[in-house]
Amino acid sequence: MTKITATLVPEQMRMTIPVQHFKQHFPFKIEPTIYNIARMLCPGYQGAFWDFYITSNNGFFMVPDIDEPVHIVCENGYEGKVSKEAFGIIVCMYAYSHLSFVKIFALAAMTTQHFHALRDFALQHAEAGAIFEAVD
Repeated sequence: MTKITATLVPEQMRMTIPVQHFKQHFPFKIEPTIYNIARMLCPGYQGAFWDFYITSNNGFFMVPDIDEPVHIVCENGYEGKVSKEAFGIIVCMYAYSHLSFVKIFALAAMTTQHFHALRDFALQHAEAGAIFEAVD
């Protein structure tokens, strides 16, 4: 299996990379969904600056600049503490899954592709066990 890597999106590309991955849906649908899910999963989350990452398999995820470990409580009964990177992956996987069911076909197709790319990255992550307990 080829190692999938993540690269921080440079500041000067923060406006272009999300649009390349999600078109106009990013600021209107995807980003707000991510922030709402972060609030839902983390009782102590009060907002933060989020870094953007792209993966070598054409995925995209966001990581909040918050203290670690992050305490999460998930709808499936999972409760635990994870790194902020794992939290970002979990939140993005929740968001992509949720948005894959919208009636806007292009958005549903894009988020489905991003869910699978992020899932493949998460399978190789040091916290894969906690990530998949949280999203399964």
